[in-house]
Amino acid sequence: MSARFPIKDQIAFASAATTEFAKSGNERTQMSMTADACVAAIRAAGLKASDIDGIAGSDTSPWARAVQAALGIPRITWWQNPSLTGTYATTIFEAMQAIYSGACDTVLCYHTAYRLPWQSRAAAADPMRRRVAQLSDMMGAVDPETMAGSVGYTAWASRYLHEYGRRREDLGMVAMNSRGNALRNEHAVMRTPMTMDDYLAGRMIRTPLCVYDMDVAVDGADAFILTTAERARDLPQRPVLINATASGMVDRNDEDQLPGLHDHGQQIVVEEMKRRGDLWIDDVDLYYPYDGFSFLTLSWIENAGLCKPGEGGDFLREHWNAAEQRVMYRGRVPFNTHGGSLSEGATQGSGHIREAVMQLQGRAGSHQVRDARTALLTIGGFFFNAQALSLRTE
Repeated sequence: MSARFPIKDQIAFASAATTEFAKSGNERTQMSMTADACVAAIRAAGLKASDIDGIAGSDTSPWARAVQAALGIPRITWWQNPSLTGTYATTIFEAMQAIYSGACDTVLCYHTAYRLPWQSRAAAADPMRRRVAQLSDMMGAVDPETMAGSVGYTAWASRYLHEYGRRREDLGMVAMNSRGNALRNEHAVMRTPMTMDDYLAGRMIRTPLCVYDMDVAVDGADAFILTTAERARDLPQRPVLINATASGMVDRNDEDQLPGLHDHGQQIVVEEMKRRGDLWIDDVDLYYPYDGFSFLTLSWIENAGLCKPGEGGDFLREHWNAAEQRVMYRGRVPFNTHGGSLSEGATQGSGHIREAVMQLQGRAGSHQVRDARTALLTIGGFFFNAQALSLRTE
C-alpha cells in the first residue's frame, strides 16, 4: 500500500473549547450547549463569526444550518454533519479534507453529547427529552440475544477473556486508570477514588461488563477551530498540527460477522498510521486509547504494539504508578489524562480530541502535563469505527 499522505502537518487545530459535562443537565438544551462551546472556541482562536467559512458537526448534534443561524455566521462555503458511526473523529477528518481541498479555509467543528431517556433516569424525567425519543428511531426494541450496537462489545469482551485465559481484573485496570486521571480533572463527572475491590463490586450490566466498564451518559459540548497550519501560526493559541490520520474497516464488519480478535479495523488503522505519520507510541508525550468500553482500551494497547495479544492487563499493571493511581508508560506518558469516557463522560471521542489539543496548547488547567508536545489518539471500536490521529506542536 502507498504511504502517500500529502495532507500531513498541513492542517491544524487553532483552538478547542468545552462547556464541561454533567450527568444531569436538564436545564440546558442541546443547542444552547452547542452554541456556548462554539462561541468559546471562536474566541479562543482570536476570531470572529465572520472568519468562519465552514461548519461541521456530528449527525447527532444540531445541524450546521442551525448553528450558522444561532451564531450569526454570515457566509459559509462548506458544511457537513457526517455520521457519528460511534466516534467523532470522522467529523475532524471531513473538515481537514475540506480545508486542504480549498472548499473552505476555517472550519468550526462541534459535537454535543445529549442524554436520551434510555440513558439515565434524569433524562427520562425530562418531558422534552421524552418527546425527542418518540421522534427518534433510536428507541427501537433490542432483543436480549442481539449482538447489535454496544451489546456486541460484551460478547467480544467475553471472547477475549476466554481466548486468552484472562480475568475481569484486566478490565478493572482500565477503569481504575480512567478514574485516577479524573481525580485530577475538576470537570470530570466521576471523581470518587476507585480500588479493584470497588470495580469488582460494581453492578453487572451484561457479563462480563459492569457499570464501571461502560461510558457515563452526560450532557455537554466540545468545539474546535481547524484551519491551515500557515494561518494557525498567526492566531493566539499554539497551533496543534495534525501529523497523520487513519480509519480502518474489514469486509465483515458487523458485530456478529467479525472474523475475530485478530482481524478488524484497529489493525488496519495501526498499519496506516505507521505508514503515513512521523509519530507512534514511543514518540509521544500523551496517549489516548479509546475507553467507551474498558475492553476497547485493552484492544488498542495490544494492537498498538505495546504488548502481545492478551497481555493488556499485565502491561497496565507493569506501568501502574501507585502514588498517582494511574498508568504512566515508561514512567512519563499518561493514558487518557482527562479521565476518558469512563470517568469524564461519554463524548464519543470528542473529549479525547479536545483534551489532547488543550494539553498541547498548555490550556488543560489543573491536570496539565508539563512540556507536552506530541499526542497519539486511537479512537473508536473495531467493527466500523476504528480511527486514529497523531498531533504535534512546533
